Amino acid sequence: MQLDLNNLPTDTELLHRLVRDIAAKIGNRDSEIERLKSIIKKLQRAQFGRRSERLDPDQLALGLEDLDGDLAREEGRSRVEKQHTERSSHRKPLPDHLPREDVRLDIDNATCVCCGGALHIIGESVSEMLDWIPAQLRVIRTSRPKYACRTCETVVQAPAPDRLIAGGVATPALLAQVLVSKYCDHTPLYRQSQIFARHGIDLPRSTLAGWVGGACWWLEVLHERLASNVFASDHLFADDTTVPVLDPGRGRTKTGRLWVYAREQRPWGGPEPPAAVYLFAPDRKAERPASHLEHFSGVLHVDGYPGFEKLAARKDVILAGCWAHARRYFYDVLINTGSPIAQDGLRRIGELYAIEKEIRGQSPPFRLAARRQRSKRIVDDLRIWLDRQFALVPERSTIADAIRYTVARWPALTRFLDDGRVELDTNPVERAIRPVVLGRKNHLFAGSDGGGHRWAVLCSLIETCKLNDVEPYAYLHDVLSRMVDGHPINRLDELLPWAWKARDSVKS
Repeated sequence: MQLDLNNLPTDTELLHRLVRDIAAKIGNRDSEIERLKSIIKKLQRAQFGRRSERLDPDQLALGLEDLDGDLAREEGRSRVEKQHTERSSHRKPLPDHLPREDVRLDIDNATCVCCGGALHIIGESVSEMLDWIPAQLRVIRTSRPKYACRTCETVVQAPAPDRLIAGGVATPALLAQVLVSKYCDHTPLYRQSQIFARHGIDLPRSTLAGWVGGACWWLEVLHERLASNVFASDHLFADDTTVPVLDPGRGRTKTGRLWVYAREQRPWGGPEPPAAVYLFAPDRKAERPASHLEHFSGVLHVDGYPGFEKLAARKDVILAGCWAHARRYFYDVLINTGSPIAQDGLRRIGELYAIEKEIRGQSPPFRLAARRQRSKRIVDDLRIWLDRQFALVPERSTIADAIRYTVARWPALTRFLDDGRVELDTNPVERAIRPVVLGRKNHLFAGSDGGGHRWAVLCSLIETCKLNDVEPYAYLHDVLSRMVDGHPINRLDELLPWAWKARDSVKS
C-alpha cells in the first residue's frame, strides 16, 4: 500500500479504515515472518543440532564416558597403597553363561608364624574379573581320502560338504561376523577389510561384498517368513525412513526408502513376540504400504503421512494416530517463539502420557477402563481448548499449524480411548528406525537397490533378535549353519528369532 504522507485524507472514518488495513497487513506480515523464522530454525537444528526435543542419548553417553574417565584417573592418582579388604559392590554380577577360569592364590606356608601350629581353612574370598580373548582367524582343513578297488577300479570318496558361498573360503561363523559388523555394529566393509589386514589376511571389500550378497540369498526366505508372520498380526506400527542409494547413471546418490513395520504387544501383555520387518522401496509412493499390507487387517499405528490414508478406506484397517508427532509440533513452536499456548498444549498432552505410564503393562480391559475414566476428560477438554485457541491466533502462524495438524487427525489420535491395546504413539517403530539412521551415517549409502534390499533383510533379522534378547551373532551363525546343512524348508518357523531362543540352551 502506497501512502502520500504529505497529503493524508482529513476524513476521520477514512483514516480509521486506513489504520485498520495497515494493522491487518502488519499482523499478516508478522505471522509470515514468524513462520519463516520457525522453518529456518528447524532446518538449522536438523543440520547442526539435535533433531528431537530430547538430547540425543548417544551424544550424552559420549560426554558421560569422558567424565567417567576423568574421575577414574583422579581416583587412580589419589589412591593410597593399602591392604585389600573385602567391601560390598553394587556392580551387577557377571553372567552365569560365560566360561570361568579358576585361579587359586594360596599362602606359601600353612604354619602359624606366631606359635608354629598348623593352619586350617575357615573360608575363602572369591572375586571375579571380566577378561577378553581377542578374536583370531583360523583355517579349517577338510581332507577327504580317496579309496579305489583294484578289481573294478572304482573310486570312492566322501562327498564334499556344501558351502554357503560357492567356491568361497568363509565359514558360517566368519560370514555371521561380517554381517553383524556391518548391519548391527555399523562397520562398513572397507573398514572390516582393514581390520582383517591387521590380522595378515587380504580380504578386499569386493570379496566381502560378495559374501554379504551370498549370505543374504540364504536368509531371504527367512525374511519372507518373518514378514508373513508379522503381517498376520492385528496390531502393527508403521513408518519409513530414507536410505541413500548410489545412482551410477547420474554420478550421485538417489533417495530410497526403508519401510518399517513393528509388532510390540508387551505394553498390554499380548501373546505375540516383538518383531520388526524392513522392506526396501525406491520411493515413498502410497502404493508401497498399500502393497505391503495387502493382507493385513487390524489396527495400524501411523504418523501423519497422507499415504496411509489410502489404507483407511478399507473397512478392515483402522488407523491409530501418534500423539508424539502432535506434541512435536507444539514443542517446535515453544522453542522458536516461547508461545504460552504451545506450553499449555504440551502440558495437556503430558497429562495423557502420565496416565499411560501408570497403566503400562496392564491388561487391555484395565487400560481401557482407566482411559475412559481419566484420559477421556482430558481429551475432551483439549479439543475444546484447541478450537478456542485456533479462533484467536493468526491463521498462518506456526501455532495455528500445530493446532490444525492435531485437529485434522483427531479421530486417529483418539483411537486409544476405544481399544486398550492401542498405544498413544508410534515410538516402537521409531526405535526400530534408529539403527538404520546409525547405519546411514556409517555406510554413507547403499550401492544399489539390491544393496537396499539386503539392508532390509539383515536389519529385519538383527533387530528382531535384539527385541527378543537374542545375541545376533550366535543366531546368524547357527541359522546359516543349519541352512547349509539342509534345514527343511517346511520348518522355517523354528529359525525365527523367538523360536530359536526357546530351543537354544544358552541364554543369549
